[in-house]
Amino acid sequence: MEMELTALHWIYVVFIALIIGFMVKRRDTTLICIIGIFLLALVATGSLASSISGIFNSFIFAITELMSTILIISIIVAMSTVLTKSGINDVMIAPFAKFIKNPTLAFWVIGIVMMVISWFFWPSPAVALLGAVLLPVALRAGLPALGVAMAMNLFGHGIALSGDFIIQAAPKLTGDAASIPVGDVIAASIPLVITMGVVTTLSAFILLKRDMKLGRIKADNEGFVQDQTISENLLTLGQKKFFAVFIPIAFLLDVVALSILKLQGGDATALVGGTAVFILLVLSLVAHKQQGLEKSTGYLIQGFQFGFKVFGPVIPIAAFFYLGDSGFNQIIGDYLPKTSLGIVNDLGAALAASVPLTKEIAAVTLTGIGAITGLDGSGFSGISLAGSVAKLFGTAIGGGTATLTALGQITAIWVGGGTLIPWALIPAAAICNVSPFELARRNLLPVTIGLAVTTIVAMFLI
Repeated sequence: MEMELTALHWIYVVFIALIIGFMVKRRDTTLICIIGIFLLALVATGSLASSISGIFNSFIFAITELMSTILIISIIVAMSTVLTKSGINDVMIAPFAKFIKNPTLAFWVIGIVMMVISWFFWPSPAVALLGAVLLPVALRAGLPALGVAMAMNLFGHGIALSGDFIIQAAPKLTGDAASIPVGDVIAASIPLVITMGVVTTLSAFILLKRDMKLGRIKADNEGFVQDQTISENLLTLGQKKFFAVFIPIAFLLDVVALSILKLQGGDATALVGGTAVFILLVLSLVAHKQQGLEKSTGYLIQGFQFGFKVFGPVIPIAAFFYLGDSGFNQIIGDYLPKTSLGIVNDLGAALAASVPLTKEIAAVTLTGIGAITGLDGSGFSGISLAGSVAKLFGTAIGGGTATLTALGQITAIWVGGGTLIPWALIPAAAICNVSPFELARRNLLPVTIGLAVTTIVAMFLI
């Protein structure tokens, strides 16, 4: 388990601390990330020219990796704009308005629906589906856009993704690494997922309501693309009702196709995105008639402008965090030690090798490893390491392998899967038109409280 840590590892750790500190202070992290990329490249290559080029190449790598997310957000926003301008959106949200009458109901209903849908085809497509329909309802009920983003984010990218009970991609990875059946990981994760979910969402809701009462967060919702678009008399009432039924059915058929064809991740997002494009084109042609061709292009342009405006500030921080994983070799080159599994995985392995073994320390260490490996922003890259370490610790203390495995999995996904790393939680932030950095800052305390309580619970379960 001994891992060689180099200057590159320590530079990465220092800049992680700086980035977190600047985010807590609500300061922009772009300059910090660019300096971090430059120093990592300079120390690795020893070449000034290569280091400067590395900054640009890291941006290209980040944009390439994030492109599918940028596209789905842009397309959904374009579709949402034509829905609102044509008045279809008002007809679609009317049934939901009967149930979501205040901010409290809005937070919990959106969160629970998001969690259920995310179990079946993962959070990013679920955000795209729910955002266009439920966000306007929540805004009208008085829940701020930031609160909507928190609900979708914590329930989807947090609870649903960390348990992954239906698709089972996460427990398969951790179970294989720990040499235990997937069923054992799932069974062990249930009490931990429940603990983490309940504590975190309750903490987030209480803090949100407090800040709303104190006026720190206001439900003004200015700047939201759907609220800025004025409904025009483009369709008859009958046409609006038809499309208000047709569009949800189209997306429900996507859900059926995802289940039958076992699509997930990028494939699921592509199906939802393609459906949204077809809906956009049909609505543009029907609503604008002879001007439909030009209007459809205009809506797409608005969507892409919105998408790249939202993602622009995130590219540098995404570029930096990608250097913690496989992106390092592709961006800078093969300069890490031969035994390296990537900077963040090396740091996790070094932590595991440097602590004594009791069940309490084992639980704290697995939480630490999960958090460290989650810093690359994927949530999944380090869970195999968590499973391997859990197996070693479980053997050393005479049991608890499944619980430790589940704990490492849950921590890595909550941190890196989209609730704390700013570029990983962009789907929810972009759909709600809030800052991903502000969303990450709002999530930090509730998630930290949840992880602390869950780690303590795990100690008693080992």
